[in-house]
Amino acid sequence: MSLLRTRAAVAPLRRRFDDSLTALPSVDALVAVERPEEPMHCLRPAAIAEAAAGFVAGFPGEVLYAVKCNPEPAVLRAVWEGGVRHFDCASANEVALVRAMFPEAGIHFMHPIKARGAIRAAWGEHGVRDFVLDSAAELRKILAEIGAEGQDCAAEGLGLFIRLAMPKGTAMLDLSGKFGAEAAEAAALLRAARPHAARLGLCFHVGSQMMDPLAWRQAMALAGEVIREAGVRVEVIDVGGGFPVAYPGIEPPPLGAFFAEIEASFEALALPGVTLWAEPGRALVAGGGSVVVQVQGRRGRDLYLNDGVYGALSDAGVPGFTFPVRLIRPEGPAPAAQEADFVFFGPTCDSADRMKGPFPLPEDVQEGDWIEIGQLGAYGACLRTAFNGFDRARLVEVRDRPMLEADAEVSLAA
Repeated sequence: MSLLRTRAAVAPLRRRFDDSLTALPSVDALVAVERPEEPMHCLRPAAIAEAAAGFVAGFPGEVLYAVKCNPEPAVLRAVWEGGVRHFDCASANEVALVRAMFPEAGIHFMHPIKARGAIRAAWGEHGVRDFVLDSAAELRKILAEIGAEGQDCAAEGLGLFIRLAMPKGTAMLDLSGKFGAEAAEAAALLRAARPHAARLGLCFHVGSQMMDPLAWRQAMALAGEVIREAGVRVEVIDVGGGFPVAYPGIEPPPLGAFFAEIEASFEALALPGVTLWAEPGRALVAGGGSVVVQVQGRRGRDLYLNDGVYGALSDAGVPGFTFPVRLIRPEGPAPAAQEADFVFFGPTCDSADRMKGPFPLPEDVQEGDWIEIGQLGAYGACLRTAFNGFDRARLVEVRDRPMLEADAEVSLAA
């Protein structure tokens, strides 16, 4: 008997749909009926579909949803409903999931360093033809694993995309230190890849939650220099992701400002026959998800919750993101009108399971209350771990609007 065992680190989110619950359109109504003692992930598929449709309509090129941002099937279906037909995948599991759900989807393996088995499975089992790389070694690996010897890769539809390194920028989450070939190396890789590729591209990423549209102008100018230095034809420039969304105290420019800057800088390159791609994640799904947590204890301005940085709130830990919050108290006295700033602690025994916020809530918040935390459709559920055994959570779909959007409507009405 083999001693090898395979198990998932995190239990799947438990879906809870029945006739009585689907008749309850709002988070408040669900909490009043269910009184959840485990974290409850609330999806808003309509909001995700709307955001996807808006991005597809506004971006001057092809849109690839970054699956890593939220691979929940209900989210993928909503993105598809919004008109997205291409997916940026980073692993064999993501590739298999998208192919199972959408047999006709365009799948693009956009991780610059891949396992050999993942390349073989993507190419041979799932019909993936586009692969990113940032080194000569990765190019050799891809060609070897797709069986390039003895076959015309270009005739087979192989797409090769060179990841260009970006200088450190002003994004909230800098991505410049791990992937990407410097300009001279990227030009050499374009030349090396051209004979093998039916479709050759250059891609880059300016960083996650990038607030400055000019970052794409600077990146596009560098991409143009690399293409001219390479001296070979390219078919695609992929501007990556990083498109920002609102958080408390953070109001990015409208997406149209980013699209206009990308289109203008692309046109300035004067590269006929080249197509633009983008890989949005956060911009499509952040508002489409929230998490309802329960207060399990209070000590001064510290609240102890049943979810934390090892669960859906990883970005509220070391990255220091603040999220919109609101108190839900179905019974008992109405919450106090006066607010105070609170710090959150998660349920694990690790003292690093701390979210400094600040998170403004009614000053009389108490054990047993619920708190809805918004803008967690991006990098919420997918970053959960099983640490300390706190790996149980529930998933519901709701029809109310995203929290920040609802807050804005209340403010305007006032």
